[in-house]
Amino acid sequence: MEIVAHGIDLVDCPRIEQMVQRHGERFLKRVFTDTERAYAEANKNDIEKLAGRFAAKEAILKLVGTGWRGKIAWTDIEIINNVAGQPEVTLSGEVKKIADGLGIKHVSVSITHTANFAIASAVALAQSNEDE
Repeated sequence: MEIVAHGIDLVDCPRIEQMVQRHGERFLKRVFTDTERAYAEANKNDIEKLAGRFAAKEAILKLVGTGWRGKIAWTDIEIINNVAGQPEVTLSGEVKKIADGLGIKHVSVSITHTANFAIASAVALAQSNEDE
């Protein structure tokens, strides 16, 4: 596998909290999958967890080179932790079509956060000639 793209994003956690307070369920359903929401709600620092997922989604949209536009839905990107606690990315819908067109086979993401900020870095991997 070879690295073909990178995206990074920084989110202000209080901004996400304001969005949740202002738009509530509408914002949450538009941006996060049920599984992402359940994960965040199971933690005392749920806003930080949501902000981390939001940053990861933004970073992934940067690595596919689109940003959020057109037929892309926020829920085309899902970030779920595996049993070891590492976040894993699942793409669907329009984002998957774009990623497939770019030859992206896997997206690796790293997320960290504090009470004030969440940052995510995403790396896109494609099959290299050496892998064949």
